[in-house]
Amino acid sequence: MTSQNEQQNGSSPASKRAWAAGHVGNRVTVVLGAQWGDEGKGKVVDMLATSADLVCRCQGGNNAGHTVVVDDMEYDFHLLPSGIINPKAISFIGNGVVIHLPGLFEEAEKNEKKGLKNWDKRLVISDRAHIVFDFHQAVDGMQEMQRQKDSGKNLGTTKKGIGPVYAAKASRSGLRVCDLLADFDDFSRRFEALVKQYRSMYPGLEVDTTSQLQELKVYSERIRPMVRDGIYFMYEVLHGPPKKILVEGANAAMLDIDFGTYPFVTSSNCTVGGVLTGLGIPAQNVGEVYGVVKAYTTRVGVGAFPTEQSNETGELLQTRGHEFGVTTGRKRRCGWLDLVLLRYAHMINGFTALALTKLDILDALDEIKVGVSYKVDEKPIPYFPANMEVLNKVHVDYVTLPGWKTGIDKLRSFDELPVNAQNYICFIEKHLGVPIKWVGVGKDRESMIRLF
Repeated sequence: MTSQNEQQNGSSPASKRAWAAGHVGNRVTVVLGAQWGDEGKGKVVDMLATSADLVCRCQGGNNAGHTVVVDDMEYDFHLLPSGIINPKAISFIGNGVVIHLPGLFEEAEKNEKKGLKNWDKRLVISDRAHIVFDFHQAVDGMQEMQRQKDSGKNLGTTKKGIGPVYAAKASRSGLRVCDLLADFDDFSRRFEALVKQYRSMYPGLEVDTTSQLQELKVYSERIRPMVRDGIYFMYEVLHGPPKKILVEGANAAMLDIDFGTYPFVTSSNCTVGGVLTGLGIPAQNVGEVYGVVKAYTTRVGVGAFPTEQSNETGELLQTRGHEFGVTTGRKRRCGWLDLVLLRYAHMINGFTALALTKLDILDALDEIKVGVSYKVDEKPIPYFPANMEVLNKVHVDYVTLPGWKTGIDKLRSFDELPVNAQNYICFIEKHLGVPIKWVGVGKDRESMIRLF
């Protein structure tokens, strides 16, 4: 029988079983891009990371580009989690990320010159993360050239080797951080075999194997103190004392390998499922999922773009928004906000709230259009088409809203915003059925209006 004391202090077998059944542990807060990237995720992550204990990257590589502005200093991150700015937080690169080691250290050194300190003491790297080699980057460029030659169009990749290394991962020929840090002689043999395999597929590929291995040996010792068993690391964090854990998605929903505008996508899952597989955590440990939405739509490179404005409006958005890719420097294509696309992203990710960024870029417009539905051959379609030929044919139905024609970059509350700007925010919320929690009205960390 259970004693009265056991019942009171919760130590009875029944109470212990009830606690075990209901115990989830710490939950992670996720920040994801809801369009084609460049939505301002870095700024949102930076804002949330100021109170975070751990900030994680779960997928992608240095093809991502996140900009954070602090005290007029602009930091650019590609592999490092944006939360590395917070000196009190640990940053974690999960197993779903692919790592180009020279790029990692080059990025860190550039940001050190801007004031980043002790990043290497606050970075943890999963031993299961795959390594991007220089020859992967060379192959990426060769593949793009071949596509251009064969079909007259390429995929618009960043040429950072991301596709080739994910392909090697899927074909089970890739090499991981744990391989690099184990027996280096065995790693060298496997590296040489991998180079031989690529040379057989790409006869023009030049690789100085000896030099590459010497460089990798140096990098192996530099990263060794940072490397942990990523699965056990996350398990300890999730089931230890209460902590604020933030996950920073790279790229965006419409670039997801499964759900994006295929084939003009990246090579990883940029949606919420990639958080689970990229960190090795259970679904029950996912808490808030915040989608980041630019107040208009942009895209780098080729691919379908239903609301694109190849006109003066597009040029105005591009110029006012300084729309150039952080990673590639390429000019971004610009167009109106697309609510069909955003509803689709919400179906996949289940956003609990949104951050609407760069609202101030719309200040100069007399009127603002919002895409609300698609038609194909005059027939409404309730879904986002998978086939790119179909997507290229869609007719977008727009709702036109009045602009506000006044600067909002100095405003810091919803009530201060012009009525037409408030109406624009409410229109988006109503059509998506998702609350907007933050509105960005400028580049700086302080230029985020919190709505609730």
